[in-house]
Amino acid sequence: MSNRSFYNEVLTDHNISPGHKHEIEGANFELEGVNPNCGDDIILKLRVEDGVIADGGYTGDGCAISQASADIMLDLVIGKSTDEAQRLADMFLRMIRGEATDEEIEELEEAGALKDVSHMPARVKCAVLGWHTLGNILDKS
Repeated sequence: MSNRSFYNEVLTDHNISPGHKHEIEGANFELEGVNPNCGDDIILKLRVEDGVIADGGYTGDGCAISQASADIMLDLVIGKSTDEAQRLADMFLRMIRGEATDEEIEELEEAGALKDVSHMPARVKCAVLGWHTLGNILDKS
């Protein structure tokens, strides 16, 4: 499958059937992320227990890239320690800047499908909205 087909398939799947676009019971962290350039808006909620992201979800509206990226991010970080989630978020942001290795991109699993967003400057802020919001939450935890 070509990278472009994989990118389209991943975005489509996460927009048609987002697994994490819902409220979270018992969330102990919540933060709104806004992209004022295009109006993307998410509210990210996490339930962190003993340093592990036990559950997470988001609500809000935005373009396909911002919504799919947030959903993909939660797939990747739920069940991980907050330190590991921060490491993955940093890795994702390096990937978007074109600084991640092939091994790191592979470790990002489906999120690696968004690597070509780095060639679409107008879409970068869309792709990183959820990840920046996650990083801001983890900085406070």
